[in-house]
Amino acid sequence: MQTWSIVFLLVALSELCLAIPVQDSPRQRLLDGYELPAKYRKTKNAPPYTPGNKDPLDKAIDTVGDQLDPLPWRNGLGASVLGPWNWERSRQSPDLVRPPSTDHGNMANMRWSFADSHVRIEEGGWTRQTTVRELGSSVELASVNMRLDKGVIRELHWHKEAEWAYVLDGEVRVTALDYEGGNFIDDLKKGDLWYFPSGVPHSLQGLSPNGTEFLLIFDDGNFSEESTFILTDWLAHTPKSVISKNFNLAPEIFAHIPDSEKYIFQGSQPGTIEQEKPNGKGVKKSKYNFTHRMLEQEPKKTSGGEVRITDSKNFPISKTIAAAHVIIEPGAIREMHWHPNADEWSFFLKGRARITIFASEGTARTFDYVPGDVGIVPRNMGHFVENIGDEPIEMLEVFRADEFRDFSLFQWMGETPKKMVVDHLFANDREAGEIFWEKVKSAEKDEVTQPDFSSTESRTDEL
Repeated sequence: MQTWSIVFLLVALSELCLAIPVQDSPRQRLLDGYELPAKYRKTKNAPPYTPGNKDPLDKAIDTVGDQLDPLPWRNGLGASVLGPWNWERSRQSPDLVRPPSTDHGNMANMRWSFADSHVRIEEGGWTRQTTVRELGSSVELASVNMRLDKGVIRELHWHKEAEWAYVLDGEVRVTALDYEGGNFIDDLKKGDLWYFPSGVPHSLQGLSPNGTEFLLIFDDGNFSEESTFILTDWLAHTPKSVISKNFNLAPEIFAHIPDSEKYIFQGSQPGTIEQEKPNGKGVKKSKYNFTHRMLEQEPKKTSGGEVRITDSKNFPISKTIAAAHVIIEPGAIREMHWHPNADEWSFFLKGRARITIFASEGTARTFDYVPGDVGIVPRNMGHFVENIGDEPIEMLEVFRADEFRDFSLFQWMGETPKKMVVDHLFANDREAGEIFWEKVKSAEKDEVTQPDFSSTESRTDEL
């Protein structure tokens, strides 16, 4: 009997041991706030986010792809985390947890995720917005992400602000009436654009089997989707006697019109444009083109990706918004540059990006972006976009401007006298100055650059 009691006790103790979490693992020790023991350091340099890690070049780390938990350690400085910590959010913004040593000073937030925006759910669709209320630095542009299922209509409406749009997926039909009374209808697919100037009435309808989703941009950061001028809302707040007089019909005809806005609602499946186009006696077709096939443009091929620019030069109706569609291959960067005529509003479609914004006065801040994020870079602030993941970045750069303009740091250096450049940057290292000048003297812009360090590998190792 005593033997069986001992056996049961041993079994119970073993089960208890199995229930206790294993603490002696690198990740768990770091999460618990302990330093990493030497037995886990198998490389010359300690792993990222540990006290012993040394990185004088401030290289990017893909915490999402490598499934790392960022901690505020940098070159021996910092300490572990003991309190509550949102690990998932930290992985998306590792350069806020451990900023590069070059970051300095105070800067407004320049990143927002649509995942944090309120979703308005309607019949067969939804909408969410990112404006100056969600992202305080987005003063020039506001954005709306909208989804319409098959046959679902965003009802007839207009805005005080101009509306620019990029089709994210599916197919959509757009209708509009221009300032001269001409009607416009077109069917769009993924990568196509539309632009409606201020006050132009229009509608949208999902076409494909799974409808459509698109990104709307408005040329005022204070825009609100709730302040749209909507047909049914207007009529619901107009006496039926007035509506009767306006259309020269008996008041009874309007007895059952909607008593509030419909906004997004299920409509009937339309036929072809030819079948649906208006054909009344006073109808005329618009002479303006409110749509554009952005992804059908021939891209500019660069060493690290490609760029398509759409502005008033190739999309004449778009007088207040210009945009670029940019592909950045893994390891490449959207070169160091700045925009003199407008803030940059960016939307990330694919990939993982790192951006450092230089705001003068010794102020710089680094932000990280994943798909669905919005980024802001105020006009004239220097910046780059670095691909830190293992897949291409696909992004939109949007501006409240009629033309896309940027200044390339590379081009600027090449178009400045050699002595001036060398005296500025390499007064204490003339050999490095010669290497630098040979690289930049062509003064050729390479908007998306794939670095090639083969010619300077030995000097890089010395750092």
